[in-house]
Amino acid sequence: MQKDESMNAGAFAHGSIHVAGIIDAAEADMLIDCGVAFLGLPLVLGYHDEDLTADEAADIVARHGHRATFFLITYLSTADDVVRLCRRIGVSMVQLHGEMPVTELTKLRRIAPDLRVLKSLIVGPGRREALVREVKDYAATVDAFITDTFDPATGATGATGKTHDWSISQQLVAQSPKPVILAGGLTAHNVADAIATVRPAGVDVHTGIEDANGRKVEELARRFVVTAQRAFAAAA
Repeated sequence: MQKDESMNAGAFAHGSIHVAGIIDAAEADMLIDCGVAFLGLPLVLGYHDEDLTADEAADIVARHGHRATFFLITYLSTADDVVRLCRRIGVSMVQLHGEMPVTELTKLRRIAPDLRVLKSLIVGPGRREALVREVKDYAATVDAFITDTFDPATGATGATGKTHDWSISQQLVAQSPKPVILAGGLTAHNVADAIATVRPAGVDVHTGIEDANGRKVEELARRFVVTAQRAFAAAA
């Protein structure tokens, strides 16, 4: 592992800020300078094209892993495949967006006990009760959950740039024994309201700090971080 494992200790502490969709080392460097401590590297995706290769992701972690916590974002659905890719790029944290059964997640925890696991909870129409059951079923095998938005137009279950019904995420936060990170259409303009409403352990932003070309913008990133930090402090 190239990263500083001490970074993991507070990975899901109150007020964590995650940025997903890191494209290259320069972008990672800029976001770390903006105060972002958790950066997601998307690989093997279900509904989106990849912006970098596994080798490029590994190079980013090798360069900057001592400065921040990097994590894999993937739709892989088997324990062996997830562990193999995490080891290859040098991360010890993974965000799962694929359909991974509880039995497979149990295996994942057995073969890689050092791996921190976030499980996505995809919020869409008519899914409230199913998500409550999902929290109950998976809570024992994950370190945290992340809520995100389903896009019925594309079938995408993340990186949609769309918000969802925050009352559902609020309910999941209240009922989950594990921390819940809020994602889905967050920007500097709505993140304070989102934090005040949902009371999540952390927030995750992707398209909300990007320009039309899909590049992260420093001004937007700094504004998001400052606004989120102030909102978490007010909600504490």
